[in-house]
Amino acid sequence: MDGGGEGDIDLRSFATRLRRMTAEFNRIAHEFANEQSLHTTDVQALIKIFDAPTPITPGRLREELNLTSGAVTACLDRLERAGHIRRVRDAHDRRVVHLHYRDAAKELAAAFFRPLAGSTDNVLRRFSPDELRTVAAFLDAMNEELGILRSVPGPG
Repeated sequence: MDGGGEGDIDLRSFATRLRRMTAEFNRIAHEFANEQSLHTTDVQALIKIFDAPTPITPGRLREELNLTSGAVTACLDRLERAGHIRRVRDAHDRRVVHLHYRDAAKELAAAFFRPLAGSTDNVLRRFSPDELRTVAAFLDAMNEELGILRSVPGPG
């Protein structure tokens, strides 16, 4: 396939579709950052904290975002001052800090992103469960590959 038609499914057309979707998600995240007087890195940190299956540590967040310790500390300081997160020391090892997304901040984010959730729900209803499983498998595989790329040193 040459990737020229709208229905074509090849590497180029997938790349274009993924870039368009990523650009739209980034635009929405930037709007949220601007509304909350946050840096885009702060929003990325909030997403990592929110999506973590268990409370994440600042060290793990640093690795996930590929930031310096100082940059993560500054980011967490901003998020804590703005009321988005709280730091909680581990009960068994006081040196370990866990990051928690505050409930009030979750509600604020949910209200902001509600239109996106509605749009996502509208799209989900257009596809069968089997089709959605295929899409989910594709996205999981893409994220796995991107994770591998992130761990490989770049050129130069």
